[in-house]
Amino acid sequence: MPHLIGDTIILREYRREDLVGMREWCNDPEITQYLSDAFLYPHTLSGTETYLNTMLEGSSETKGFVIADRMTELYIGQIDLFRIDWKNRYAVMGMVIGNAELHNQGIGSAAIRLLQQFVFEELNLKRLELEVHDFNVRAIRCYTKCGFREEGRLRSKHFSRGEYSDIVCMAILQEEYLSERSGV
Repeated sequence: MPHLIGDTIILREYRREDLVGMREWCNDPEITQYLSDAFLYPHTLSGTETYLNTMLEGSSETKGFVIADRMTELYIGQIDLFRIDWKNRYAVMGMVIGNAELHNQGIGSAAIRLLQQFVFEELNLKRLELEVHDFNVRAIRCYTKCGFREEGRLRSKHFSRGEYSDIVCMAILQEEYLSERSGV
């Protein structure tokens, strides 16, 4: 898998040593509260190793990248493509920055822009979509900055912290990405 190189980060392959970085956040409620219900229960070391092994072996249908510091290549987070649909030319994106101290520094938007370039210019997909909790205002702002548009809401679909919240469905189309990239 190629490395996608940005100004301050790279998107690179998963490596065995990423296990340490993954373990730092996978049971941290400050991080996982914004993620899917896959993080509802604690993740064991064995479970994290199993996930990492599927990525290392290429046996997962999920395809993705580690977000890493450009100079050191140390693990920062992950940005993955789920459910790639080659017939209909779309994929679902998921991302996590595993260290809360690195939030609000532009790492997420830099990673998304690199992934969009790969998705739309290399894979030639038509759309990239995602779902985000409505209370994750920081992520929604990041996605909007990267050209994603809200397409709808799944009302009261997620229960967390004693209340129901909406799931916001967002997407960007290839022509929107290309138009934004060319400045049109």
